Amino acid sequence: MIANAKISPTLPVVDLKRARKFYHETLGLKITMEDPMGVMFEAGEGSGLYIYQRGPTKADHTVASFRVEKIEREVDGLRRKGIKFEEYDIPSMHLKTVSGIATWTGEEYETRSAWFKDTEGNVLGLVQMEKVGQKPGRGERELAGSRR
Repeated sequence: MIANAKISPTLPVVDLKRARKFYHETLGLKITMEDPMGVMFEAGEGSGLYIYQRGPTKADHTVASFRVEKIEREVDGLRRKGIKFEEYDIPSMHLKTVSGIATWTGEEYETRSAWFKDTEGNVLGLVQMEKVGQKPGRGERELAGSRR
C-alpha cells in the first residue's frame, strides 16, 4: 500500500553539476545513483532525494525538510559551510524566526524549524520535534509537515 511506502522528494535544478556538488559536498548526502538525467542521494533512515536538470522554476515554499535532533548544532554547522538561513516574519502563520530558527508549541509537540535555499533556489528545511515536557534530544521523533 502506498500509505506504507517511503516518500522521496524530486527536485528540479537548473545546473545539475552545481547542485550535485552542493548536495554531496556541502550537505554531505551520499550519491546512490547517477545518470544523464539526474542524481539520487541517500539521507538518514533510508530516505532519499532525487535532483534532475530542467529549466528555471519558482517554488517559494519548502520542498523538502530534514528531521534533526539538535537544530542549533545543524544550523551552526551549515552556517560554517557558508549556508545562509532565511529569516521569516509571517504573522498570519504565527511564524517568526529568531537567528534563523522558528519555534512553536502545540498540545503534544514543540517544533523548531529553520530554512535555507540550495544553489538552485529550492527552499529546504530543518525540523526538530520534541514531545512537550521532554528534554531536547530525547524522545519520540515524528516528521513535521512544513509550516511554510
